[in-house]
Amino acid sequence: MLGARPSEQIVLDDGTTSAVWYTVSDKSYDLVYTRDWTGSQGRLHHVAFAADTREDILRAADVFLEAGIHIETGPHKHAIQQTFFLYVWEPGGNRIELCNAGARLLLAPDHRMVTWTEAERAKGQAWGLKTIDTFHTHGTPPV
Repeated sequence: MLGARPSEQIVLDDGTTSAVWYTVSDKSYDLVYTRDWTGSQGRLHHVAFAADTREDILRAADVFLEAGIHIETGPHKHAIQQTFFLYVWEPGGNRIELCNAGARLLLAPDHRMVTWTEAERAKGQAWGLKTIDTFHTHGTPPV
């Protein structure tokens, strides 16, 4: 991942890193890799694209619905990052997240990585539906 740098991570109580968010821009994350429940390694969890407003994400949900794009979950709000989000699977099977860009911008070139704990991640969504199982099992390439 040329030019990508880690910006956030989740570290479990046993010290294992279970997820890393990478940035290639001024947003807090663009690419996410996680350990998944299939036991696979090196699979992409999702690519994130920023929208300016929540309304843009709601409008995108209508566009995806009309285009027959699978909406995996959302819109909801993440507890640990406070981002408003929508997850879809593009036709190639990759998970795409649309999230509000204003949640966290990284404007300092030497920003410190944010580390979330297992307990913080366990909070799931701030509001909206509970985290669904495919969030922990779907990735690309497929298993």
